[in-house]
This record gives sequence, structure tokens and C-alpha cells, in this order.
Amino acid sequence: MKRLIAWISDLRVAIGLLIVIAACSGLGTLVPQKESAELYHRVFDAEPWLGLFNGEQILALQLDHVYSSSWFLALLAWLGLALILCSWRRQWPALQAALRWIDYQTPRQLSKLTLAETVVCDDPSARLQRLDALLAAKGWQLQRHPDRLSARRGVSGRVGPLLVHAGLVVLMVGAAWGSLGGQRLERYLAPGNELELLNSRGESQVTVTLKRFGVERDPAGRPEQFRSLLRLDPGSAAQAETHEISVNHPLRYRGMTLYQADWSLAAVQVQLGKSPILELPLQSFPQLGEQVWGIVLPTRPDGSNPVLLALSSEQGPITVYSADAEVLGSLIPGAEATEIEGIPLKVAGVIPASGILLKRDPGVPLVYGGFGIALLGGALSLIATRQLWAIAEPSAQKLHVGGLCNRNLTALALELPGLLAAVG
Repeated sequence: MKRLIAWISDLRVAIGLLIVIAACSGLGTLVPQKESAELYHRVFDAEPWLGLFNGEQILALQLDHVYSSSWFLALLAWLGLALILCSWRRQWPALQAALRWIDYQTPRQLSKLTLAETVVCDDPSARLQRLDALLAAKGWQLQRHPDRLSARRGVSGRVGPLLVHAGLVVLMVGAAWGSLGGQRLERYLAPGNELELLNSRGESQVTVTLKRFGVERDPAGRPEQFRSLLRLDPGSAAQAETHEISVNHPLRYRGMTLYQADWSLAAVQVQLGKSPILELPLQSFPQLGEQVWGIVLPTRPDGSNPVLLALSSEQGPITVYSADAEVLGSLIPGAEATEIEGIPLKVAGVIPASGILLKRDPGVPLVYGGFGIALLGGALSLIATRQLWAIAEPSAQKLHVGGLCNRNLTALALELPGLLAAVG
């Protein structure tokens, strides 16, 4: 068991785990996450990912939800266990050792230290007292004995590695909790439509209503920004709030985050001859292009001779195709009617839909807290722990001084002569 614990807590194993987890995290950016099974079969069955994995294999290996997959969470648990064991076996004993005072009692012991100097003087005891006062004024901690002293500074730096490990463990717990207990919902809303969100008990938590949605385009007609004006009603009209979200500007509300994720076309308003304006739903036609929507309309009372209205923007144009895929004409929203297959056809307008992504991640406070703890530990780790000992030898008229430092030993080596000169 001891050998197993030693192997798990080995630094090389922890570094290897970090590399593996980083590589696996990259898979989540390369493979679409949490999509429908049909999408993975449609995209990867014809062209396997990396030439190796088709849709069925991606689903079997849980690559469709990497960050919440059992094997990824197992890697996080392994790394967390390695950090805990390393802290317990190495960092905690090192901190305890740093907090214990070391009392060197003979000049011979000081001579073996990395930094050691001997000063010949008439009154070593008086010089030792002046060194004591000088170190105390500079903020050193002191432990005094007759004719000798021990001093240290920067012991808080020894807490740093322990805090870094603790922060990483808290961060991974938060990430795992968010993956297992978080929620993700993506819906398309047309202006005027609403979405009711329920809590874990099935009770209404908030109603999200899309009041306005707009697509900002560049002069070439390409989408640049999407903006949605949302009304959030938690059940009381007095508490209802109105907020705007856009790409890269999400809204955080009662533990949820609402993102402007996508857009689509919801419906088209058409008029056939002298009929009332009809609002007809559009559907996606991926076989015609990545962002192409359309609707099939019959041109005869018996439903025969259908035509397809296809468009890729709420601004138009709308291309009309016959059943034989021939272009019959082009319509502009808001323009006058155009005769198609003997029927005047007018498009009064196109209604876009906002793609809103809602996320609830209960692990976010732990993730941010873990980052904060790890950053604090990293900052403390930069503090050098300095130790200094001095022994007065009146019979030989000598003052022996020695020192150690866990990092930046050169700075202590440069400071030591200055201290001795200041008390001389």
C-alpha cells in the first residue's frame, strides 16, 4: 500500500496526468459537444473524425460530452487524489518542519551552512545584541538564547505550495460538480414568444420573453452582431426586468447565464393573391446550404404544383423554385407581388428567431474560489524563506553567523555583509 501511495503521489505521475487532461480537454474543442446523436452520425459516418472514429464510436467513447464523461471525471479524481496525497506526504511535513525552530549551538554547526561568516571583535556579546535589535526592526522573527540567536523571515512562503494544491483540488471539484449538476438549454425564440424555466422541483422559476431581436450586418450583408431584448419575469410583475444580450455580452441572472448563441429564421409572412397575410413557419434545408430556410407552398387548390421559397437572410432575396428545381423568380420582403405560376405572390416580411443558450453551473463559485486559492498560493510561493543563526564566542572574541535560503540565495549572501557591517 505504501508503494502504491508513493507512486500515486509522485510528481512525475501528476505531471503526466496534467498533460493527459490537457490533451483530453482539447478533444472537447475539436468535437461538437452535447449535440443530438443524429448530428454525429450525419457528420462523422461519411467522413470519420481523424479518419478513425465514426458517429457510433464517438458516442460510445463519450466524446460527445467529454467534460462530463466518466473517463474524464476519473482522470480529474485521480489527479485530485495525487495532489491530496502529495500534500499530505510532502507539503504538510515541509510546512511543519519550516515552523519548527532549529537551534544551532556550536560554531562548528554554523560553519557547515551554505552561508557562513566569522567576525573577530572585542565584544561579541554586544555585537550579538545589536544584531538582535537590527533583525527585529527589519521584521525578522527571533528566538533568543544566551550568547546565540535564531532568526527567520518569509515563513509564509512555505504555505504557498500547499495552497496551490488545495486550490487545484477545489477547482476540480467545482468543475466536476458543474459537469454533473449543471444544466444547459438552447432554444430559438421569435419576438413575442416566451420560455418558462423550471427549478429542480418542477416549479416555475422565471419566464423569459423575447421582446425584440435584431441582426446587425456589414455592408456586404454578412452578420456581425445579434442582439436580443429579453424580459425576465420571476412571477411578479413588480420584479420583472428587461435586459439586452448580444454575442460576447451574456446576462447573469439568479444563478443562470443567458448567452446570445445563434440565430435562425422563424416564419415568413406571405400573401397569395388577395388572401390575408399568412404567417407560415420556416424550416431548415441543410441540403441547400448551411444557413438556408424555406417552405413549400402549393399553387393549386388541390395542393398540386408546389413551389419552394428559399432564403438565407431576413432581408431576402427569396428564391422561388419549381418542383423540377427551376428558378421561377425572386421576391423581396416588403416589395410588390410577383406572379408565380399564375398566382400573385407577395412576401410581407420575414421573422427572425434568436438562439438563446441558458447555462446553470453550480460549480462556478468553487472554480473561481479554486483559482483564487491557487493564485494566492502561487504568489506566496514567490516569497523566499530566510533563516539566520548567530553565536557569540567571547573567549575567542568571535561572532559566528550562518544562513540558509530556499530561493534567491544570492540576495541573502549580499544582505549578510550589510547586516554585519551595520552592527559593527
